[in-house]
Amino acid sequence: MNISEPNDRLKEEQSSDRKDLRSILTRHINLDLPQSSAPPSEEPPKFRQTTGLLTFLKPIPFLLGLVFLFSFYWDFPELTFSFMSFEFPLNGILRIISVSGMIGFLTNWIAITMLFRPLNKRPLLGQGLIPAQKDRIAWRLSTAVAEDLINPDLIKSKIEDSNVIQNYRSQLQNSLLSSVESETFRDEFKDWVVDYVHSVVHDNSFRERVSFYVSKEIETGLIDKPVERTALKTYTILKGQSLQEMIENSIADLPITVERNFGFIDEFFDELPAKAEEVSEEFDRLITELIYKLINRLDIRKFVEENLQQYDEKRLELMIKNATNEQLKTIQYLGAILGVIGGFVIWEPVLSLTFLTLLGATVFLTDRALYQ
Repeated sequence: MNISEPNDRLKEEQSSDRKDLRSILTRHINLDLPQSSAPPSEEPPKFRQTTGLLTFLKPIPFLLGLVFLFSFYWDFPELTFSFMSFEFPLNGILRIISVSGMIGFLTNWIAITMLFRPLNKRPLLGQGLIPAQKDRIAWRLSTAVAEDLINPDLIKSKIEDSNVIQNYRSQLQNSLLSSVESETFRDEFKDWVVDYVHSVVHDNSFRERVSFYVSKEIETGLIDKPVERTALKTYTILKGQSLQEMIENSIADLPITVERNFGFIDEFFDELPAKAEEVSEEFDRLITELIYKLINRLDIRKFVEENLQQYDEKRLELMIKNATNEQLKTIQYLGAILGVIGGFVIWEPVLSLTFLTLLGATVFLTDRALYQ
């Protein structure tokens, strides 16, 4: 084997790549698409307002449990509380408020747990609300997204406002026009034309088919023209070739003919800027219509719904908890506080409700004044 053969093959491949139309366009047309002016969106910070409150609330259920146990040992026996000449017995108050607080905590804990568990349907316990309604949740979310967030009308409006099609077309047009003015590009394009024509016309079956059809068309056109038909027949006799053979030879010489008349390619490239400017608006219109047709064919609701339905129950639970876990825990522990308040109402309804009404009105008015 000749050592130079691999190198020759490599050179041929490189030469073929340089003469490939796609590689020519890629080398000479640099299309830098406009970048979005909007900065990349960042994940919103987690809600931290409840962090300190949650730290304070966490020990409350354990304290209530200790108070409940302590109430069996001592619970204000035979003690009273005096207020505005009224006597309020304190006996049993520790057990009442501790039990009420633990019930409030457990009620909220059970309610929040039932949102997600059990993951799978059980004979007696049933299934969590969110896993059981996963398909409906996916449908409602996808419908909301498709109707209010990224519906076709909003996408069209965004395209129109951003002038993205005009910007991309202008960028492509400028890059193309600067390329066709380059002598290197024109020379490579001419070489590609010659190579392409050469590869086509040197296909024997192609030449035979074309020459056969052309000769048949010529003969058919000369049926009613005896003089021209006689002249053609005389010419073929003098040449010693049939009409089909003459046409086939002319096709074989086509690359040479093309190479001798390269002026039409330069004329085409010289006229291209003006032609491109003439059709720019029509080009924008056609591309816009095409994009709008594609948008109208997109079923955004179905796309979102199918993706959400691929989430299993555990993944859906984690997705919701990652966004709301701190708030859910705060609600859970606040149940203990509300339970304690309910315990005071059970112990002494009139006094407790009066105090709570005054406290609630004070908090509401203060908040409103600060808000304004």
